[in-house]
Amino acid sequence: MRIAVVALGKIGLPLAVQFADQGHDVVGVDVNVALVEEVNAGREPFPGEAHLAEKLAEVVPSGRLRATTDYADAIPGADAVVVVVPLFVDEETAQPDFGWMDTATRSLSAHLTPGTLVSYETTLPVGVTRNRWKPMLEEGSGLTEGSDFHLVFSPERVLTGRVFSDLRRYPKLVGGLSEEGTRRAIEFYEAVLTFDERPDLARPNGVWDLGSPEAAELAKLAETTYRDVNIGLANQFALFADKSGIDVYAVIEACNSQPYSHIHRPGIAVGGHCIPVYPRLYLSVDPEASIVRDARSVNASMPERVVTRAAELVGSLDGLDVVVLGASYRGGVKETAFSGVFATVEALHKQGANVMVHDPMYDDDELTGLGFSPYRYGRSTDVVIVQADHAEYREIGPEQVPGVRLLVDGRNITDAARWAGTPRLVIGQGSHA
Repeated sequence: MRIAVVALGKIGLPLAVQFADQGHDVVGVDVNVALVEEVNAGREPFPGEAHLAEKLAEVVPSGRLRATTDYADAIPGADAVVVVVPLFVDEETAQPDFGWMDTATRSLSAHLTPGTLVSYETTLPVGVTRNRWKPMLEEGSGLTEGSDFHLVFSPERVLTGRVFSDLRRYPKLVGGLSEEGTRRAIEFYEAVLTFDERPDLARPNGVWDLGSPEAAELAKLAETTYRDVNIGLANQFALFADKSGIDVYAVIEACNSQPYSHIHRPGIAVGGHCIPVYPRLYLSVDPEASIVRDARSVNASMPERVVTRAAELVGSLDGLDVVVLGASYRGGVKETAFSGVFATVEALHKQGANVMVHDPMYDDDELTGLGFSPYRYGRSTDVVIVQADHAEYREIGPEQVPGVRLLVDGRNITDAARWAGTPRLVIGQGSHA
């Protein structure tokens, strides 16, 4: 098949490589000229995605994958077009911002040719595939969906850093606007993906038809919103346990020993492109979902709650030097999308602290570019707050941060034995010297 992938970001590029690796002719289109040049040179444009570099080095020289900035080059004659353009959510209104997706869809529609399957993989509010993309594609192309071309929604369900393994592990969900579109989508994804055996599933792993794009849209929103609500509940338990002198981690371990309990871990922040964003997309179509709204509120409040607790323990943070460990939203990923670092630093500044940020994945210039004052081990500080669970933070101790009077471990990742003699706070465990 000839396949076009629209947007070569941290999901789109691995998808394009996956399709090419299965022997198909793939053209990726992206507005970022520098990224297109890197891809065409067979070089990994961003670090951290397992196996991406070696696969790129195979499929680009072989001619199975190339990139372009020109929709007129990528779209006409494609058997399938897969769209993975980012959808943003307005921070103030919590409403989806379709700006980039609208632009990409109009550009795509202008070059759409008969016989093409169009699959949107970007997570969407329920109803957008049918009510927004279908008329926009028809208007721009002059073609009719269901006869001239077919439109489906098939949400990406992968995590950056492990895209290729996740593509094998999780069923591929599809929802078409017509029976023929669904059939084409199932045929397409079965040709570009391979699946691990999953005896734990009620039916064989593979491409699953959910019956409509709305069902597929809701499935992606639901599985991620569940995680946000679950973490919100865990954080609520942790806040109560902290006041009550109970170790919430021991409680959660005990609860999860029973097969019907799956309580997640509490923490200082919920970040990334997915978990803090998709509940907002769900709320945009179901504003009465009070459980979702309350959980999102609890999770968003955690950085300030943790900073306030730290201030209580040391008396005041005013004028103190505070180091935040971790700019990334999660360990091992060089990405700050909705990272808790921003709210944590803001809360510390409100308390009058002098704030520095450390992250092993960012150099000093990159941290400065993010608006932070970089920190290096060995410099004296008063308080340390662990925001991201990078592996190296498991090994640090007071010797790396001389003068520290309090460690606040927002991820419960540090070694308590290494910090013996230094007050250490883990929300849900209380403060331990």
